[in-house]
Amino acid sequence: MADQTHVLFVEDDDVIREATQLALERDGFAVTAMPDGLSGLEAFRADRPDIALLDVMLPGLDGVSLCRRIRDESTVPVIMLSARADSIDVVLGLEAGADDYVTKPFDGAVLVARIRAVLRRFGHAGGGDRADAGAVADTGVLTFGELVVDTDGMEVRRAGHPVALTPTEMRLLLEFSSAPGTVLSRDKLLERVWDYGWGGDTRVVDVHVQRLRTKIGQDRIETVRGFGYKLKA
Repeated sequence: MADQTHVLFVEDDDVIREATQLALERDGFAVTAMPDGLSGLEAFRADRPDIALLDVMLPGLDGVSLCRRIRDESTVPVIMLSARADSIDVVLGLEAGADDYVTKPFDGAVLVARIRAVLRRFGHAGGGDRADAGAVADTGVLTFGELVVDTDGMEVRRAGHPVALTPTEMRLLLEFSSAPGTVLSRDKLLERVWDYGWGGDTRVVDVHVQRLRTKIGQDRIETVRGFGYKLKA
């Protein structure tokens, strides 16, 4: 089990929980499955899994609240599972710190693909290392006013203070900082950051950009209406 990816799966529907656990185990994952949010939180703290799959609608402690509790303690990747593609469910989950979401009913192969895509970007949070005029290319340190991005050490500072980013937020910032002043479309960001080789929900990008803005400065990332976003150089 030590060499397997450990998945925490929290789902209150017995049939979905058992079927999904078996499917994930057949694909080589080690799975801890829990039926409610409180037991899921206990399992997370005890086992420290590599990734968490959380249903939105859970008894005791709902999935969004569970995601917030996990995010308070860890940057472990989180995928939310929602029974409906409701904007409120999706946005609340992403704002709570989730990295992606999958709508139920889902195909097992799609879920595995999403899990592996998230794990790839968490295992390698790299991005572009091109520098603009205000950056120091040979040291891998990019400077944008009070914002300093160390692309080698994967560290960010704002006005001298460290900024805590999740790996997804870090990859998003690296995409912006590798091409400051260049407009990046939501589809391009989905492809580069979320590893989507297919069409994805651009709300994932929008919510992560907003989360990133709260950490590095609201004015640092500019919205270019109808096109996407760009980092102010």
